[in-house]
Amino acid sequence: MNDENQNVAEVLAAMPMGTLNDKMGVVLGEVTAERITATMPVEGNQQPYGLLHGGASVVLAESLGSVGSAIHAHPMGKVAVGVDINATHHRSATSGVVTGVATPVHLGRSSACWEIVITDERGKRVCTARITCALIPKENVGM
Repeated sequence: MNDENQNVAEVLAAMPMGTLNDKMGVVLGEVTAERITATMPVEGNQQPYGLLHGGASVVLAESLGSVGSAIHAHPMGKVAVGVDINATHHRSATSGVVTGVATPVHLGRSSACWEIVITDERGKRVCTARITCALIPKENVGM
């Protein structure tokens, strides 16, 4: 196992996705230092009109950006905590599965920023989000 793969494995082992992602059906796909993907079903994550809830898209985006930031922070002995997220909802999704792809915008010593594009099964963009995470020493979060 090369250093990057070992780093990814260590981060994922120390940072389970958690119960919210389980409840929403988020499933990680590709996980590297430069790209994180995941899928999430629309069914069960809809608002009252049957459309994918905007908050569900934000949960998917924050999960992807947080995993990417944690992978970047780990070799520095730091953890990633979200400080800002924004999302633009472009079109609705009413069924099927959406896919999120996170790519880094900035990977620094004290912060990391990721762009997340969420698409429907036709490849149409549903949402674009950006998350910024602060990278802080592990001891500052009680770990």
